[in-house]
Amino acid sequence: MNRRTLLPGMKAVSLAFFKCRLAYGRLPRYTLVLVSRRRRPSGSGTGQPELPLAARKQRPRVLEPEVAARVAIARRAKPSGIPGDVKLVLTLELRRELAEKLSQQAIRSGRNIETIVIGSIDAAAKKWQ
Repeated sequence: MNRRTLLPGMKAVSLAFFKCRLAYGRLPRYTLVLVSRRRRPSGSGTGQPELPLAARKQRPRVLEPEVAARVAIARRAKPSGIPGDVKLVLTLELRRELAEKLSQQAIRSGRNIETIVIGSIDAAAKKWQ
């Protein structure tokens, strides 16, 4: 009989279920227990020697800020539909008052909050330069 074939009235159960039911004396009749085969440890019994793992590339510990910024954006950002722009998803935790002020400003100007925040970031970036 195939391991996966069940006869009428038989149930397929795990080994843990079988042990639990057996311990309490409540094992139903005609129970077929499916047990997965144990896997051999890798490399043993095959007659082949284990190959050494490849050495990891050592990265420089300290990157220049410009290089680190480029790497971070390459990992986190996604391409945008606008050439030269990227999509960078941020989650902001703001004080309620600040969030309401941003919302009021967005409503008054007819724009969305994201545009207001991007404008504020652009203005601050121009001050840094």
